[in-house]
Amino acid sequence: MSDIATIVDTHLAGYCEPDPATRAELIATAWAETASMIDPPFDGTGRAGIAAMTDVLLTHYAGHTFRRTTSIDTHHNFGRYDWSLVAADGSVAVAGTDFVEVDDAGQLVRIVGFFGGLAGAGSSASPSALPL
Repeated sequence: MSDIATIVDTHLAGYCEPDPATRAELIATAWAETASMIDPPFDGTGRAGIAAMTDVLLTHYAGHTFRRTTSIDTHHNFGRYDWSLVAADGSVAVAGTDFVEVDDAGQLVRIVGFFGGLAGAGSSASPSALPL
């Protein structure tokens, strides 16, 4: 398996890449052909579906970039890490946690994302969504 940090960081770079050709290269590097990405407001299947999710994100958050804010905790072919979507002025629009699965070739096959932090034990957590 390739270095998971490199694959995750390539994905994060591609997910806010405004140039479609560069974005397609980054997605092809990081993602398996039939992969899926699932976030609270939407999901995409395959590289084209993931690129389409990026188009929506760029429409609402132009000039923002994703930053991985933690190391990546891994076991087997799975990992998790925290991230922030950051504006050019450094303000954080949204933050969350992604859970990833990679194949034996080191490409992403699935990301399931959650926004915000968890409520404490005994609290009722409400569903979170990316404010679009």
